[in-house]
Amino acid sequence: MRKVKAAATQMACTWNRTENLERAEALVRKAAEDGANVILLQELFETPYFCQQQKPAYMDLATSMEENPAVRRFREIAKELKVVLPISFYERMGNTAFNTAAIIDADGTVLGIYRKTHIPDGLPYAEKYYFTPGDTGFRVWQTRYGKIGVGICWDQWFPEAARAMALMGAELLLYPTAIGSEVYIEVDSHIHWRNTMAGHAAANMIPVVASNRIGTESDGTVMTFYGGSFIANQHGEIVVEAENDKAGTVTAEFDLDALAKERREWGIYRDRRPEMYQIILTHGMEK
Repeated sequence: MRKVKAAATQMACTWNRTENLERAEALVRKAAEDGANVILLQELFETPYFCQQQKPAYMDLATSMEENPAVRRFREIAKELKVVLPISFYERMGNTAFNTAAIIDADGTVLGIYRKTHIPDGLPYAEKYYFTPGDTGFRVWQTRYGKIGVGICWDQWFPEAARAMALMGAELLLYPTAIGSEVYIEVDSHIHWRNTMAGHAAANMIPVVASNRIGTESDGTVMTFYGGSFIANQHGEIVVEAENDKAGTVTAEFDLDALAKERREWGIYRDRRPEMYQIILTHGMEK
């Protein structure tokens, strides 16, 4: 029996970086008090979601991992609280930049980084202006409390990403997110967003944790982020879900050994036919 309690958090962000870090720390401490071992903060929580507009000045927000204030601060907090913390940040690497998550283990060690693979392009998600598509590939990390896989926001729409991490042995899938109202199309993506990730949980029989921001942010355009951070179980059922407009945390506990046994008994990995899936690799690449 290997029990782990996961937490998803959500909060609003301002241009006061110190204030954002303090809010995030308060949420992490609350989740730890509630018994959480693996705690997920939202995407790019140090600042507002600056990708609404293409502004060269925002490129100066990028830092190296070693210099990043959030990574440095939460390494100490992870060590103190003995919790696992994937930390999303805007990474500068040489002459380029990435949307990155640093995976911090419960002793404060950075196990590695994941750079966002799928980068959206289109206002108000003009991320290709700021981020190069990730070069790390999908990864999993053996933390103190189990193997975790991390995707970042737009990655969550792609079933191939979740399956890749599942095949590498992920026992929990985590998705830090910044998503809300659309500016140029009339659609409410909230239910679609939630159902897509719940589908990853069900298809792979692995719990999914999603953390989204809340609040209204204005930067030439106006976006309202719809929160709704949630945890889905191995059947795709939403077991806990935060409100749309309130900061806070939600937690759920899982027995990782029991989940592994259920996956083996169900046979979805045994009965895979990879040789039949080549269309995934070749479709759209024909000359």
